[in-house]
Amino acid sequence: MDATPYLLVQLSDTHITHPGRLISGRVDTAAALRHAVQRVLKIQPRPVAVLISGDLVDAGHPAEYAQLRELLQPLIDARLPLALAPGNHDARAPLQAAFADAPGVHCGEHGAAALQYALDLPGPLRLVVLDSLQDGRPDGGFDDAKLAQADALLAARADVPTLVALHHPPHATGLAVMDTMSLRQGLSSFEALIARHPQVQRVVCGHLHRLTLGQVAHVAALSAPSTAHQLALDLRTDAPLAITQEPAGWLIHAWGPGLPLVSHLAQAGEHEVIPDL
Repeated sequence: MDATPYLLVQLSDTHITHPGRLISGRVDTAAALRHAVQRVLKIQPRPVAVLISGDLVDAGHPAEYAQLRELLQPLIDARLPLALAPGNHDARAPLQAAFADAPGVHCGEHGAAALQYALDLPGPLRLVVLDSLQDGRPDGGFDDAKLAQADALLAARADVPTLVALHHPPHATGLAVMDTMSLRQGLSSFEALIARHPQVQRVVCGHLHRLTLGQVAHVAALSAPSTAHQLALDLRTDAPLAITQEPAGWLIHAWGPGLPLVSHLAQAGEHEVIPDL
């Protein structure tokens, strides 16, 4: 039996801005995403899909999404399915408009109030993408309508192992400022939602610009690093929000025959591989 694993790549917090503009005057998010895309195209075995877990652009502007589309075009041309989730820096309508004619790009039903959907991946594994964006707010939330839709998506294939993706972390992290901007509205209802669906094996998010490991109900919850800039690791209760030039990265979720769902950290940059002779 072929034991080759299936791979889902998770990029996050790409924060693409207007062409030529740098974040904080220093961070070239476009160059960082270009590098990440090149690395994704070299991954073996070939990924079955690429998830981007929010803050796709920096200010929700159509020109930013146009540049994002250009940067992601090599993945589209390679026929790698893309699953896009909105973050608090995103705007739903221009996001959907930028990818309306892009084959294999998933970002919810056109014009929907919430960009929530499911993808059936081989293996099998089901990817359920949820929309934690609250317009005009940095923190995330789920109202009753979004929770009901999420419950229906999960109930539709309750027999299939499932990975749930959203932008905002659904638990505290000790990063004081970011914890004020985590999933706030409907947090207990989200926890109850996950608890009702034992087929959920992982919850993944972005927003933190760091790798963190927490728990929601019975499930491990992982945040992905940013493809560009990371947030400084400072666990003082009065710590200011600051970025750091720590290595960028992404997650690779692997599963398959004889392999449970396992998540790996990959770091940006070119790293020599030295055979153990």
